[in-house]
Amino acid sequence: MRTLEQLGRDLGGLAGRTVLVRSDLNVPLDGSTITDDGRVRASVPTIYELADAGARVVVTAHLGRPKGVPEEKYSLAPVAERLAELLGRPVRFVGQTVGPDARAAVEAMSDGDVLLLENLRFNAGETAKNDEERAEFARELAGLADAFVSDGFGVVHRAQASVYDVARLLPHAAGKLVLDEVEVMRQLREDPKRPYAVILGGAKVSDKLGVIESLISVADRLLIGGGMVFTFLKAQGHEVGTSLLEEDQVETVKGYLETAAERGVEIVLPTDIVVADSFSADARHEVVAADAIPADMMGLDIGPESERLFAERLADAKTIFWNGPMGAFEMEPFASGTKAVADVLVERTKDGAMTVVGGGDSAAAVREFGHADDDFGHISTGGGASLEYLEGKELPGLNVLED
Repeated sequence: MRTLEQLGRDLGGLAGRTVLVRSDLNVPLDGSTITDDGRVRASVPTIYELADAGARVVVTAHLGRPKGVPEEKYSLAPVAERLAELLGRPVRFVGQTVGPDARAAVEAMSDGDVLLLENLRFNAGETAKNDEERAEFARELAGLADAFVSDGFGVVHRAQASVYDVARLLPHAAGKLVLDEVEVMRQLREDPKRPYAVILGGAKVSDKLGVIESLISVADRLLIGGGMVFTFLKAQGHEVGTSLLEEDQVETVKGYLETAAERGVEIVLPTDIVVADSFSADARHEVVAADAIPADMMGLDIGPESERLFAERLADAKTIFWNGPMGAFEMEPFASGTKAVADVLVERTKDGAMTVVGGGDSAAAVREFGHADDDFGHISTGGGASLEYLEGKELPGLNVLED
């Protein structure tokens, strides 16, 4: 993949060139207030380097899941303000992605200017399944610029107009964020220092089937928490009460347990669970053994004994990848397990281990607990993309950059 420096050489310099940058600015909002600006901060180095080199930087991104039409609650306007603060230079915002206003805003740019276009997904062509509809939108985007830089790792697993089709139309390069993410994920997949421990949580086993199957061939141990653990416990024959359960995946999980045993891969499951009588922060809750969940209660976190067990099984790990919370961490009574894992990773990072937080809810959780990004080896901006990369899947947004 071309770097920004190589792209500059290919173009005979970046100064005066209009560069379309696909960033990942899909941040959580409370009204118009950004509650976690991690992805905005991660986008800054590439945008800054291009602008500093004299390029006219046109930033594109999506936010939320609008259905191909404008929705005010998904506007990128608040992101433009935060991006300007982080860049230390003005960021003009235009309420169009393509069209006369967008073209006029681009034409009015001077060298070193930064412009943020409105949410890509306000245009149906961005995510269209029809190739020609998607390609037509890509042609309009490409018509705004001289070159394209892909810097939204969180979307490289999607064959969308601004990720895939535009790269086929313009001279292109990978941004600094994408290059850094790919290098970290490559190490995890191909050359991890051992012991290599993987912590998987989140709601559903089905979301992680491929990566579990892949990691059984690579990791030394898998630690399982979150809602997905109850399918594992059921596969062992235990009662799981009203906990989240994917009955149709029980046989698949039995197969994983057998395969792991055959290959000498340790699967670590919680020994105790925090259960409650409802999914509520003020629900009656207690700690029970993992094999003694009452039939009328649901598991919402790993228990204190399991926190200690997980810490022990991570104590000697040289590489740790974590994707998915251990429980319903958004509610204080069920946040302890996720916080305990985060704290262990901070300590292992200090001890020299390579620690990777795999984006999504895990990244949100560590920031909510007050940890800085540099408390960990790497916090990924792409939960789904990181899992698919580790799974060995072809990622369209990366493949197209190899051309």
